[in-house]
Amino acid sequence: MLVLRRRAGESLMIGDDVEIEFLEVNSQGVKIGIRAPREITILRKELHLTEMQNRAAALNIDPEKLKWTAK
Repeated sequence: MLVLRRRAGESLMIGDDVEIEFLEVNSQGVKIGIRAPREITILRKELHLTEMQNRAAALNIDPEKLKWTAK
């Protein structure tokens, strides 16, 4: 893991086309801005994990149990 110190108003680059700007830093947390191409999906980690869990659960569903939803 790379650990960097940044102040409000500073930024960092990921590759050539993703910029992370630190907008505000205080005792409550950090506010960031992300500039990236539209085709790049940006999700909070907890939402990404939930999406992965939902997809995994969907793969294990018995089709017979879903018949009632199609009516």
